[in-house]
Amino acid sequence: MYSRSFALIALVFGVLVASPSAQLATMPLEQVRPGMVGVGRTVFSGTTLEDFEVHILGVLRNVIGPKRSLILARLAGGPLAKTGVIAGMSGSPVYVDGRLVGAVSYSLGQFSTEPIAGITPIAEMVDATMMPAAMRGSRPVSITWPATPAQLMAIWARDLGRARPFAEDPSQVLVLSGGSGDLSRIGSMLRPIAVPMVAAGFDASVLDPISPAFTAAGFVPMSSATQSPGTTASSGNDRRLAPGDAVGVALLTGDFELGATGTVTHVDGDRVYAFGHPLYNLGPTEFPMTKAEVQVVLPSLMSSSKLASFGEVVGTVQQDRATAIAGRLGPGPSLIPVSITLNSDRGPARSFNFGVVRDFTFTPLLAYLSVANVLTSYERGAGPASFAIRGTASIRQQGDIAFEDIFSGDQPAGGAAAYIAGPLTALLKNSAEMVAVDRIDLVIDASEQQRSARIERVWLDTTRPRAGRDAIVFVAMRNARGDEVVKQVPIQLPANATGSLQLVVADAARTSADDRRDTRGADLQRVSQLIRSFNRARKNNRLYVRLTSPDIGAVVNGEPMSALPPSVLSVIEADRNSGTVGTLRTTTRGEWELPLDFAVTGSRQLTLNLDQP
Repeated sequence: MYSRSFALIALVFGVLVASPSAQLATMPLEQVRPGMVGVGRTVFSGTTLEDFEVHILGVLRNVIGPKRSLILARLAGGPLAKTGVIAGMSGSPVYVDGRLVGAVSYSLGQFSTEPIAGITPIAEMVDATMMPAAMRGSRPVSITWPATPAQLMAIWARDLGRARPFAEDPSQVLVLSGGSGDLSRIGSMLRPIAVPMVAAGFDASVLDPISPAFTAAGFVPMSSATQSPGTTASSGNDRRLAPGDAVGVALLTGDFELGATGTVTHVDGDRVYAFGHPLYNLGPTEFPMTKAEVQVVLPSLMSSSKLASFGEVVGTVQQDRATAIAGRLGPGPSLIPVSITLNSDRGPARSFNFGVVRDFTFTPLLAYLSVANVLTSYERGAGPASFAIRGTASIRQQGDIAFEDIFSGDQPAGGAAAYIAGPLTALLKNSAEMVAVDRIDLVIDASEQQRSARIERVWLDTTRPRAGRDAIVFVAMRNARGDEVVKQVPIQLPANATGSLQLVVADAARTSADDRRDTRGADLQRVSQLIRSFNRARKNNRLYVRLTSPDIGAVVNGEPMSALPPSVLSVIEADRNSGTVGTLRTTTRGEWELPLDFAVTGSRQLTLNLDQP
């Protein structure tokens, strides 16, 4: 009996000793005082943990808005006297008398080498990331087909937001301990430490358009080398993550990599806390958590940074909150597999495979960057080129988005990338239904020739068109080399048509503008509507012929209903206040299209006065 009791006590004691939360003691904010000297821990090179000194200056509270607290400290040791607070140090744990105080998380911003830092109390990090992981919502966005790079960049920049200071004004800072005057002023100057946004396998010019948005959100875009799949950040570093270790948040993995790096603050069992400030303050997330290796510290008067590379996936980042990111060790989250095959007229085919995180901002953004990167890295960036794209994005329980178009000109890569990212942005930011992208597969045929032509003349094969008869529309175009190209489009004139009709031969841009005019007021929020709308979208490699008459109809729930009888139209008009009904001023009497192997631009219009047969 005695031996069993002793064994039970020993077992309980062993569990307590093995438990990180039992071993770790924290220092409440109320016990932090100016003059205390603590120890911080981080990685300055490779994966080796190093200590630095932390001299507590005071404790601040933002009395406006979030009412959060921050411990102000001066750092010393290692390279800090030369570099100041380093981007990538976010999350470095600080201990006083062996007790965890919090994470180094704020600095004085750019152009300061004075190593003054703000420390987020560990209690605020734990409390914020223990919130229930409810699904995030997003407001729908209006995107025209085809989407433009500028239109998408504006949406993503708005989503990424801006890094906010600890306090907007010294009057908002309450000094809980320490000298009040100087600390209040310094408190309003503190910004979240910049986070290195590491890109591997990317051409620098691809990231340039989105770099201002990353910088405004508090990131330092950097290039790094890729790691071999399945390898750790450093050979021989098989231990689990520990406080002070470099940690990565991967957004894209595989042949291309993109993500952020910071520092682990605390590991409680399989629970990991890091950064001490938000990544993007996204709330619930499912991003891969990786090991990371610091290659070098880059000193700079603007912003010193750790240049790091990603290692193996060791868990999932589940929360991105105002005071920390947090997740669990174990398997990584499910990513969207993406494959791109590039067939070039000047070399062998190349294939690229990578995984993209599931997120209504980052999924389309990373799809855009990846397509643009393939085209920019392996095809010339200036001069005429043509890219023919085909493929699918598989949407769970909804079918496929079908891609098939051609982009030609001096710099067509942006248009080609936006063509893929546009429908993904509209779908994933649709608030009516959940959207799950299963995979994306693309094939791109690249040519260094400009495959395009402009519409110059249009005529019929007869001078007296008759209702109910067949006719041929001739379209003369001028290609990029100056040669005339003539195409024929067979049409059938409607038998019941009388009077004057308009025949329009146009490119995708003009035809899409006419579509939007005819369906103005339509609110496409259902996933099935959005997919159908995109799959019906006009394509650059098509000639469109449309025959219209001035008959009134209606648009109901985004679907055009033309040439309605007056009785039906009056019933529909009575429901106009619902916001789902619009008016059609013209009726389409016939529509035809002709596929081409080049992009077409321009439009021409004919007025037809039909003779009766």
